[in-house]
Amino acid sequence: MTFVYLVLAIIAEVVATSALKASMGFTRPLPSLLVVGGYGVAFYLLSLVLRSLPVGITYAIWAGLGIVLVTLVGVVVFGEKPDAPGLIGIGLIVAGVVTLQVFSKMSVH
Repeated sequence: MTFVYLVLAIIAEVVATSALKASMGFTRPLPSLLVVGGYGVAFYLLSLVLRSLPVGITYAIWAGLGIVLVTLVGVVVFGEKPDAPGLIGIGLIVAGVVTLQVFSKMSVH
């Protein structure tokens, strides 16, 4: 269940971050509620994940995949266009997350 919680935490964070842009500085009620609720759910689920996984690995996966997914939402929903350095940076983030997931032997003590 740990990785299910982590995936759900990432999804909740992506929804909240996307709603943050749509909230227009917290002037729109529905997106503003999604921000507060989404981050609440994300942090709660993240706290459950931290029972089983080390904080460094957990945060790297959560933040790294969140960055990639928020960028995709930006492109699809908000019409944003990342440039070449941005795409290279995102590629490096993905490589880092994959490296941590595949090769790290960190464990919770």
